Amino acid sequence: MAKLTGLKKIKTAVFISGTGSNLKNLIEFSRIKKSPISINLIISNSNKAKGLNFATQYKIKKKIFDFKDNENDILFLLKKDKIEFICLAGFMKILSKNFIKKFKGKIVNIHPSLLPKYKGLNTHSKAINNKDKFSGCTVHYVTAELDSGKIILQQKIKIEANDNLDSLAKKVLKQEYKLYPAAINKIFN
Repeated sequence: MAKLTGLKKIKTAVFISGTGSNLKNLIEFSRIKKSPISINLIISNSNKAKGLNFATQYKIKKKIFDFKDNENDILFLLKKDKIEFICLAGFMKILSKNFIKKFKGKIVNIHPSLLPKYKGLNTHSKAINNKDKFSGCTVHYVTAELDSGKIILQQKIKIEANDNLDSLAKKVLKQEYKLYPAAINKIFN
């Protein structure tokens, strides 16, 4: 990834599917003067994604695609809007190899486990069921293989004896809010 030059921020799109809590965190991060990114576009695969409300709240362009046959439309929109970087934030669709190739090295994701452990879904229940002592979150580059791209940053947290799915999810999410901006800073600085 190119280093940040001058005051120009990297035009970024955030892809979401749900509540958008990481999206809100990234928007607030992008508005800090020293942030290397500006969020110019929010894309969702669901018109029911609560995170789309942040697009309205922060006056950011939003678009909804079903991702079955619209990938070329998405690529066209990203090019038209001069998007240079993509953050996946709770995005529950797998991007095609072709899409990833067009943005090679420019798509990052946050995942609620210490990759390479527990790729995919249900990471917290896997950690608890396997009686793991630690869990955490990972920011990584997106490749064609699910949750397998180069790791940018990780944050480890201790799983306490009284932790359940809900308490562990909340603890990991709290770390995600710190880790995602830190990883973006690491990429561009």
